[in-house]
Amino acid sequence: MSRARATASAPSPFSNLKAHYPSGLVDCTLNALPGAAAALLLGWGPVAAVVLAGVTWISSSGVIAKVLGDLGRVGNRETPVILSILVLEDLAMAVYLPIVTALVAGVGLAAGSVTLAIALGAAGLVLFVAVRYGRVISRFVSSDDPEKLLLVVLGLTILVAGIAQQLQVSAAVGAFLVGIALSGEVAEGAHTLLSPLRDLFAAIFFVFFGLHTDPASIPPVLLPALALAVVTALTKIATGYWAARRAGISVGGRWRAGGALVARGEFSIVIAGLAVTAGIEPSLGPLATAYVLILVVLGPLTARYTQPLAERLTGRFALPERRGPAAQPEGAEQQPEAEGEARQQTAVGD
Repeated sequence: MSRARATASAPSPFSNLKAHYPSGLVDCTLNALPGAAAALLLGWGPVAAVVLAGVTWISSSGVIAKVLGDLGRVGNRETPVILSILVLEDLAMAVYLPIVTALVAGVGLAAGSVTLAIALGAAGLVLFVAVRYGRVISRFVSSDDPEKLLLVVLGLTILVAGIAQQLQVSAAVGAFLVGIALSGEVAEGAHTLLSPLRDLFAAIFFVFFGLHTDPASIPPVLLPALALAVVTALTKIATGYWAARRAGISVGGRWRAGGALVARGEFSIVIAGLAVTAGIEPSLGPLATAYVLILVVLGPLTARYTQPLAERLTGRFALPERRGPAAQPEGAEQQPEAEGEARQQTAVGD
């Protein structure tokens, strides 16, 4: 399922990547390390640790975009921060997926280096074209006929995704790169046309996911999956809070940003599927399944209730402030300096 952004009315996340790349590093550190540590503690080995690190790292942009739209938060100040983190995760997948593919396939260092170099070159080329010639591409794709626009966008997406797959880059990353190459009225028109398809394919993906899930395999790994879900939900909230604070967002927006990032989904399953297909660790698939099921349900709840819950807890346990004799009531605004000087001058004149 394509992870191209479906929030065209918000400020472009691509234009904010340079400002938010430290948040992407914090996101990777806080959320990949718990997965790697869990795999090592379970005795699964280093390859499984790299795989599970990716499972716990990557948020579900499909679920998050839908939740932001349902909650009416697309125009909020913290939304560009959320989208920038998700875009950075998508770009990181262009590097991560070839590495994981090479590791689970057991290829040598030389073959793995060639695969990674091809992946990086392809992603870099598309990004260069998107930044340098994005407007030209948008003018080429643009059409007043909605049917023609839809067919051209889908055809271009399938073409680039197919080329990316042949170059050992994820097809989803290729589709994402098409999304960031489009801008202006074309992006807005494509967003309107593709929104119903996005929701439909998201539903189909999880139906297909459910068809390949054996309920009997989940109970043995339920406790580790639950513990990992709790830890990485907290680390995602911390990531969003830190990133929004760094961007100068208010406290409420910081909590909303953190809560919105909790959901995991399609990419986590794709990453785990690579390891399961290669026979790396039999229990990794069921654990990833239980983990995603927990967070895909918990994610919309944290997006809605993290802010009010945090405000209630911080308000309840906050120490009372000391007030001097001249202290103002809470919430009272201070008089502007100019207004105070004017009053002093009036008093002198009187």
